[in-house]
Amino acid sequence: MSNIAFCLTGSYCTFAAVFPVIEELAVLHSVRTIFSQNAYGTDTRFGKAADWLARAEKITGNVPWHSIPEVEPIGPQKLFDLLIIAPCTGNTLGKLAGGISDTAVTMAAKAHLRNECPLLLGVSTNDALSGSAENLGKLLGKRYIYFIPMRQDDALCKPRSLVADFSRTLAASESALRGEQIQPMLCA
Repeated sequence: MSNIAFCLTGSYCTFAAVFPVIEELAVLHSVRTIFSQNAYGTDTRFGKAADWLARAEKITGNVPWHSIPEVEPIGPQKLFDLLIIAPCTGNTLGKLAGGISDTAVTMAAKAHLRNECPLLLGVSTNDALSGSAENLGKLLGKRYIYFIPMRQDDALCKPRSLVADFSRTLAASESALRGEQIQPMLCA
C-alpha cells in the first residue's frame, strides 16, 4: 500500500471520469485529495464544488486540502510515495514547467519532487498541441515526472486538445512508482 496524493485542477469536464479513478486507487492505497483554488471553489455546469469536495472526502476519509500551508509539509515530512495531478490543465503544466508554485497543487508538486518521488500527470487541456506544447515538451524530459497515456479527445473540432485516458491511471501509477513511463504514452 502506497501513500498517494491526488490533485485536481480546473478541467471540470473531466471530474466525472477522474472520481472513479480516485475510488479505484483508494481501495488499494491511502489517498489524500488536494484541490486547486479554482477546483475547490468554483461551481460549473459539471457540478457544484461542495459536491465534489464531499465526494472526495467520502472516498478517501480525508478532508481535501486546498491551501499552500496545508501542502507545504509534503516535502519535509515525506508524506507521499506518489503525487498525481489529474486533470492537469494547461495552466498547471505551464506553472510546473516554469517552476511556479503559487497554488496548493503546484506547491504540493514542488514539495513532493524535492524528495525525488514520482509525479504523475493526467493532461487535460484544449491547447496541448499549441500554446501548452512547449510546456508539455519541457515536462516530458524531466526526471521523476510521468504521464498518464493521452490522446486527442476531438481531433476534428478541437485539433490541439489532449486528454488523459483516465482509465489507465492505476497502471500508470504502478509504472511511475517503479520509475517507468507507461507505454504507449500516446493513444489512438
